This record gives sequence, structure tokens and C-alpha cells, in this order.
Amino acid sequence: MKLYIDGDAFPNLLKPIIFRAIERLSLETFVISNKRISIGNSKNITYLIVDLGADEADNEIVKMANEGDLVITADIPLADRIITKNAHAIDHRGELYSVDNIKQYLAMRNLMEQIRDMGEITKGPPPFTQKDAHQFANQINHFFTKYKLAN
Repeated sequence: MKLYIDGDAFPNLLKPIIFRAIERLSLETFVISNKRISIGNSKNITYLIVDLGADEADNEIVKMANEGDLVITADIPLADRIITKNAHAIDHRGELYSVDNIKQYLAMRNLMEQIRDMGEITKGPPPFTQKDAHQFANQINHFFTKYKLAN
């Protein structure tokens, strides 16, 4: 299993959590973004900067990810594309996307986008908190345990 991180909007609170997991598991990891970001220096992490442009990082992640890999992203259309490849996707708040729930998340996202396009002002997601980081840490640990990666 390889880990892919959609780096452009990766919360700083999660960087030490995921870095410890990468090191503990010696997990081959790719951080893909439009700009330079750092989770930490490790022989297990490869940083890849793609061209600026909508979905460039997403397209690269989809191209690289294979069945059984894990992608960390808050981008629901990207998660949908990953699930279609029989890979796994977890968002920054610890939600594990699956075949059973991804279409519902995608439909809700598309509905909210249509509402905004009609000129309606909607609230964005709530601010990212320590509680969200804790939920992410629990989900990542559970995921790695389930897939027999945890030491």
C-alpha cells in the first residue's frame, strides 16, 4: 500500500500525526501539490509539485494511485475518482469515504455548488479544530490496524 496526500489544503495540525504514522510504518508516501509544502523530511516521503491549474494535483494522484492505496483528501470529486479505482480515501476530519457513501457526499457537494451558483450565500465548512485532528488520528490508526499495517 502507498499513501498519497493531496497537499494543497492539508491542515498543519495533521502534519505531525501523519508524519509519525509514515515513519512508524515505513509507508511509501507521495505528497502532491501545486506549491511547496512539507510534512517532514523522511526517506519514505516524496514531494511532487505539479503545474498550477484546477485539478492538476488531483489528476496526478488519480494517475499514480492503484487499487488498495490510500489517499488523504478533502476533495470529494477526487475521493470519488479514487474509490472508483478500488483505492481508499480519508478526509482531513477522519471521514472514510467508501462505495457506500461517496455518491451521497458527491450529490450533497454538487447541490451546494448549484445553490452557490444561483447566488445564494452559504456557509463554508466549520474551522478545522483539534477535535477534527483527533478524529483523523483515530480513523487513520483504525484504518492501518484494519489493513494490518500498524505495528
